[in-house]
Amino acid sequence: MSTQEQTIEKLVEELSKLSVLEMSKLKTALEDKWGVKAASGAPMMMAAAPTAAAPAAAESTEFKVTLEETPADKKIGMIKLVREITGLGLKEAKDLVDGAPKVLKETCPKAEAEDISKKATAAGGKVTLKGL
Repeated sequence: MSTQEQTIEKLVEELSKLSVLEMSKLKTALEDKWGVKAASGAPMMMAAAPTAAAPAAAESTEFKVTLEETPADKKIGMIKLVREITGLGLKEAKDLVDGAPKVLKETCPKAEAEDISKKATAAGGKVTLKGL
């Protein structure tokens, strides 16, 4: 294995240890350092594809779950739920709840998104689901 491949493998291992919040901070730092903006590949692929008539009532199978707000008296329960859903540490989960609106899950199946929505509502928070 070459030195370059070993370096890449080490980077992948280290990046795999980062939390979602740390990944977000890393993305922002790299954008600032290199003077670029990270863009999703999906819109580019869609733009390059020939336009075809989409089915009128195509139901989404993947959803983005966003925490919109949490009342002050319900924050502890919501922080526990955010930790369960995202795997974040206590401080990161608290920051996410305090900084709402924030994305809880970028993409998840419909059943999981509905389950998260039910749990968040039960914990006193307000979430929105957006079909992708």
